[in-house]
Amino acid sequence: MAGSNFGKNFTIQTFGESHGEGIGVVIDGCPAGLMLDSSDIQFYLNRRKPGQNKFATPRKEADEVEILSGVFEGKTTGTPIALLVRNTSQRSQDYSGIASYYRPGHADYTYDAKYGFRDYRGGGRSSGRETTGRVAAGAIACKLLSELGISVCAYTRSIGPVTIDYDKFNLENILSTPTSMPDADASKEAEKYLEDCMMHYDSAGGVVECRINGVPAGIGDPVFEKLSANLAKAVMSIGAVKGFEIGDGFAVAASNGSENNDSFYMENGAVKKKTNHSGGILGGISDGSEIVLRAYFKPTPSIFSEQETVSRNGEDIKIKIKGRHDPIIVPRAVVVVESMAAITVLDMMMSNMSAKLDNMKKVYER
Repeated sequence: MAGSNFGKNFTIQTFGESHGEGIGVVIDGCPAGLMLDSSDIQFYLNRRKPGQNKFATPRKEADEVEILSGVFEGKTTGTPIALLVRNTSQRSQDYSGIASYYRPGHADYTYDAKYGFRDYRGGGRSSGRETTGRVAAGAIACKLLSELGISVCAYTRSIGPVTIDYDKFNLENILSTPTSMPDADASKEAEKYLEDCMMHYDSAGGVVECRINGVPAGIGDPVFEKLSANLAKAVMSIGAVKGFEIGDGFAVAASNGSENNDSFYMENGAVKKKTNHSGGILGGISDGSEIVLRAYFKPTPSIFSEQETVSRNGEDIKIKIKGRHDPIIVPRAVVVVESMAAITVLDMMMSNMSAKLDNMKKVYER
């Protein structure tokens, strides 16, 4: 299977299946000298792991990370970093029935069409559990970016019909609410909505918003390697993401240039913008202001109500899915969006180091 690699300078390759021995990632291109231990990574994995509240799958996984290589005496060595998270709570028998049919909304049919074979235990590589490796790599990317004064923060913007009130934005609520919403009141409303969905054996979708601060102007290339394009690819590669936008996003189609253009002005010798409709990126290159992006997630396809589908033998059938499933993907996906955004920005900042001769002189000139 091709397509398990991402990045050009800070590269990641994820491996493993939902019900295999474990999930992991190999990271190459991490500079030597970064202070790193398992607790740095575990903090991010704990935000993603299942079984933490009634709105997440009841599958219990400790998701404890093992650093297999690339770190010595608490510092990265510059060699590939291999990280492993072992699966400890597989119940593959829950999925034995789906070997003979295609679940609506899942990749079962498309996997069969491509490979003629699939790992039906929890979806194999198409399972949301694959994102464990991404988050482990994202933890390292975030720590590297923080060394450069750059922060990446994602949160749930909306669930179903419930959207946060930015006047009630509190960063601490992202980690304390079961919805990962920064607005505690909106979270309570969303929780009621999710309870109703669960009562009717249904699921919900939502939107994750991510804000990146501290990225200097000039990151990204103007044609095929746009920062915006690579962020889109990174985020759209997350399972269940069906839409992506930066800044005002889809709303720009209904606006005028006089509204959408961000006016520039000078402040203390630096170029600034009065507004940020562009979301921090112009012409595919960062403009120095806050980068704002959103990922739109579809409802969890595994629902417990009866659905129509077809068997591998071509028969029309009706099914009821069993097993342990999230009624909503969004809260656990927040840290995945954050991780993919961090990996992308870091990778493109590394590429940018060779964009100017002055940059190379700073490193090599004696």
